[in-house]
Amino acid sequence: MDFWQRYRAIDARDTRFDGQFYTAVRTTGIYCRPSCPARTPKASNVTFYETSAAAHDAGYRACKRCLPEAVPGTPAWNIRQDIAGRAMRLINDGVVNREGVDGLAARLGYSARQLNRILSHELGAGPLSLARAGRAQTARTLLVSTSMKLADIAFAAGFSSVRQFNETVAEVFAMTPTALRATAKHSKPAAAATALTLSLPYREPFDPGIFSFLAARAIPGIEAGTPTSYARTLRLPHGDARFSVDYDADTPGRPLTLAVGAVDLRDLPALLSRVRRLFDLDADPVAIDTALAADARLAPAVIAAPGIRLPGALDPQELLIRAMIGQQITVAAARTALTQLSAVGSAALLPGNGLNRLFPTAADIAETGHALLRGPKRRLDALRSVARALAAGELEFGYGDDLPGLSAKLLPLPGIGPWTVGYVAMRVLGAPDVFLSNDAAVRNGIHALGPLPDRAGPTVSTDFREATPWRSYATMHLWRAAAMMKANAPEKAMR
Repeated sequence: MDFWQRYRAIDARDTRFDGQFYTAVRTTGIYCRPSCPARTPKASNVTFYETSAAAHDAGYRACKRCLPEAVPGTPAWNIRQDIAGRAMRLINDGVVNREGVDGLAARLGYSARQLNRILSHELGAGPLSLARAGRAQTARTLLVSTSMKLADIAFAAGFSSVRQFNETVAEVFAMTPTALRATAKHSKPAAAATALTLSLPYREPFDPGIFSFLAARAIPGIEAGTPTSYARTLRLPHGDARFSVDYDADTPGRPLTLAVGAVDLRDLPALLSRVRRLFDLDADPVAIDTALAADARLAPAVIAAPGIRLPGALDPQELLIRAMIGQQITVAAARTALTQLSAVGSAALLPGNGLNRLFPTAADIAETGHALLRGPKRRLDALRSVARALAAGELEFGYGDDLPGLSAKLLPLPGIGPWTVGYVAMRVLGAPDVFLSNDAAVRNGIHALGPLPDRAGPTVSTDFREATPWRSYATMHLWRAAAMMKANAPEKAMR
């Protein structure tokens, strides 16, 4: 978007752009979200920034009226596969907090100096400032949503000291942490520092069908799902975690709620980031639906399910294992196999709500887990080989990869083909334009859509290129159509 497109967005107070850019006003020294209800400033006094960190570095503070930190993030970090997009996915996952700028740069294949220069040019702020902005956002969320002690919030948000926490909050929000907390009312105090309930912001519309997608693939003891809820255990860098997400459309303003039952506070920013990725909460559904509805084949599906989401991945290694096991078999068969495999998973340190196990580590699968599975020996050997490579650190991939890099790492491995790479790209990278043309359920979904309407025109592509750059979301619609057709005709076998 150019300057005037953004200016028109703030003049219209369009909530779709909240989190996608920030508006700084020189005469007031503050920065706002695009939908800020304050009077639209003169264009000559406005500067737009890609990130809140850039606004911080330029000397602006957050608006107390519109709370620009309390918005969904930008979908750009999934759309962009350049260094800036890859770096932001890792920063959001807490890599700078855990490994520092040098660790982030090493993951991306650059020196710290090169990375700082690239991000400063592309995003207006270096990695330290970007990570600091993320810590400030997490701190604000915890201050206004929980009754945690201030010291606990400081370390949960990723600050190295309470003093650093106090200084950052005062600088960014022009308020002390206590004053910022006083802007919100709490219904009841938190039972413990690790028992948290947070509201998850997102852009409307939101299709809750993602809960059914996850529930159909849930592994008993590790995950549990319903059409409006999802819960699971998870292994994070500093320890085990357990969380649940619930959707209640009848709760105005807070229909999507995250409850954290157990987590090491140092892992809280990573958990928040991964849950947001899992439910694709930073997506721009209006832009996606508008593009998909332009394809006559998809238009009825978009009308029936506006705001469809692309499920992410809580653990990249786990997702690869699950994808390999799920190749060329039904969802139900894959779930059965993964349930058998979960027997070698370790017990969760803090069991609860019937979730008492963790997904097996790559080492567990390589040593004994593969023996629990049935199927062609070649396929099982390929799974064991990949698990060994993951366990030994010979195969490393994650949120910081791009699609070409991911393909280069995975395709040479036995048992991994284009479908697996595409599926992993969709869920780990959040790649929005993947179309799995050789997927059986995709073909069934196309069949389920029925004959082309007359307005489709004489020719349409078989790879749905008309839906670019959102073909991953088109794939989700096709999978849903296939599942509905299967539910209506259960005797037919399909993936």
